[in-house]
Amino acid sequence: MKYYIIAGETSGDLHGANLILALKKQDTEAQFRVVGGDRMQGASGEKAVIHTSEMAFMGFVEVLANIRAISANLRRVKADLLAYQPNCLILIDFPGFNLKIATFAKKNGIKVCYYISPKVWAWNQRRVLKIKRVVDKLFCILPFEVDFYRKWHMDVDYVGNPLLDAIADYSYNERFRDAHGLTGRPIIALLPGSRHMEISKLLPIMSQLSFRFPAHHCVVAGAPNFTPEYYRQHMGEANLPIVFDATYDLLKHAEVAVVASGTATLETALFDVPQVVVYKAHPLSVAIGRWLIQVKHISLVNLILDKPAVRELIQKECTVENISEELNRLLNNKKHRAQVLEDYAALHKEMGGPGASERTAQQIIAFLRTG
Repeated sequence: MKYYIIAGETSGDLHGANLILALKKQDTEAQFRVVGGDRMQGASGEKAVIHTSEMAFMGFVEVLANIRAISANLRRVKADLLAYQPNCLILIDFPGFNLKIATFAKKNGIKVCYYISPKVWAWNQRRVLKIKRVVDKLFCILPFEVDFYRKWHMDVDYVGNPLLDAIADYSYNERFRDAHGLTGRPIIALLPGSRHMEISKLLPIMSQLSFRFPAHHCVVAGAPNFTPEYYRQHMGEANLPIVFDATYDLLKHAEVAVVASGTATLETALFDVPQVVVYKAHPLSVAIGRWLIQVKHISLVNLILDKPAVRELIQKECTVENISEELNRLLNNKKHRAQVLEDYAALHKEMGGPGASERTAQQIIAFLRTG
């Protein structure tokens, strides 16, 4: 089979790479064309048509500011899709872009599978109607999504969460601390996201924590599509260590973490690291989001548990003072820390075990063979 897989950001690139490896095991003659990052390139053995670093725009204002680049990417992918003529188009999250590609593919007779359902339950729920029209198979990775889609009379497949696969398959570096000069002090992990907007707004705030917690190593998890120099220009007077391609090693050794809202909040919880969730964007983007978004929480941890298990600091609340206050509670208030870890235990139970990539690959292949 010929597969065309699109992931527009770092987390999708990870899940796309694991899905490619699972497809290869079950379809030994599989061919791939990818829009993704370094991991998908490595798994497929193919250079990405467009790299995720050219695609990851987040926020209403930020998207408008980059509308020409996004339109150019859409045209490029559409032309390439027609030229490649895959047996299946597999879309991974990234709905603003991917639903447009799904509509185009459907009109041109290409089967469409959507892995990692768009978060339509958060806002503009009527987008489900579009998904029903243009997507042939939809795979969900969050437990509550099945009931949500059922309310819209749509059958979906719950395959479990691929983060559990990624964590189970990760090879830990036993010399991580020594290799990065992080011995002698406990670690505060700083995860400022994988997009320009996130890093530029959050890292200057996170960096100041090193002056508030001198007894700790404050360590930045670097995204592979950025250079150390890019991170350093957002650190001010701080000179923090940055680790690339080692976020799971960092979380495994961290005492607490400060995490940009997104997939990383769930990863941090699965490593049982108490965290503060932060988010900052253009004020107009946030204002529009608050008007449109229909959920009570922004972090996946709180959404899945349906409670404020971890503290969320958004926009004006996202300050060094507020982050430091919560970190102090997580580090020094035993009762508070124990409650967070108790909530994480409930999250583990809700999430289940690994195997999402294999289950999804199996169902995609079965669909293509019978459909």
